[in-house]
Amino acid sequence: MQIGIDSFVSTVTDPATGITGSPTERVAQLLEEIVHADRSGVDTFGIGEHHRRDFLDSAPSMLLAAAAARTERIRLNSAVTVLSASDPVRVFQQFATLDLISGGRAELVVGRGSFTESFPLFGLALEDYDELFEENLDLLLKLRESETVEWSGRHRPPLTGQGVFPRPVQDPFPVWVGVGGSPQSFVRAGALGLPLMVAIIGGEPHRFRPLVDLYREAARRAGHAQEDLKVSVHVPGMVAETTKEAADLFYPGFAQMFGRIGRERGFPAPTRQSYDAQRGPTGALFLGDPDTIATKILAMSEALGGIDRVTLQMTNERLSHEHLLASIGLLGTEVGPLVAERVATTAG
Repeated sequence: MQIGIDSFVSTVTDPATGITGSPTERVAQLLEEIVHADRSGVDTFGIGEHHRRDFLDSAPSMLLAAAAARTERIRLNSAVTVLSASDPVRVFQQFATLDLISGGRAELVVGRGSFTESFPLFGLALEDYDELFEENLDLLLKLRESETVEWSGRHRPPLTGQGVFPRPVQDPFPVWVGVGGSPQSFVRAGALGLPLMVAIIGGEPHRFRPLVDLYREAARRAGHAQEDLKVSVHVPGMVAETTKEAADLFYPGFAQMFGRIGRERGFPAPTRQSYDAQRGPTGALFLGDPDTIATKILAMSEALGGIDRVTLQMTNERLSHEHLLASIGLLGTEVGPLVAERVATTAG
């Protein structure tokens, strides 16, 4: 099982000084975090895509390319690329180039996105949200199959055999589908035989088992071998020396970010009580010491019928760079080996 990290590259207010770092400083810290993850043994690092003042990830391929030049082994992916609001040709070219820079370590995780700012920004109609994704995914998959494509759709000018370059190192280039809670999204990924990334930011992960089963059944019906399917789960979390330390460090930024999003969307702000409830053995918040996190990862994998990757979303607006580096180190040097050892023991 692979263990990874995802980031939305939020601006950070240092909890000790109350000073919010500049965008230049935050991006430099991000690259240091990815290098540290690479050296610590973390398997993957993903960067999201947002078009908001509080996140600095509007151009994830640029950030990942900078990281690729500084790292050696870690896999680098989007988390997610908002394909509904992107030109598939440019997305393919950017990530094929990233694959060349990294020597074959790039991956795409594509989705529809949970924020809507990109639609008016790029002159798109929100009512075309799902149709845009389906059409753009179809073109993206054709682009990875062949350097010349004949294709037409409703939302983009047709391709009539033009060449799309460069070509990536990996063949086929890895394309995952990122999903939330829509059954149709799970079915679509399964029918296409694409690996699945499930974003779980609240509630209890085991409740997603029927949807994961739906993905596997859709793949089976479409003729895809079960052993070729992959399931990844993305959850909020961090690692510290003690579970109490992880919970106390993560809460202020968690409450700040989800409180703001809650005001935008009309749902209640988190409380410490609701936050602590989700830190339990079956909750979606993965906060604790290395043994606690490893145990929780394996329990979630069993509850979902087996997973291939878990990524911790460590974005936090009140977590210092030093604490984030420490969490990354523990994830790579302690959680990863613990999970690998226990998986091997179970398999043996």
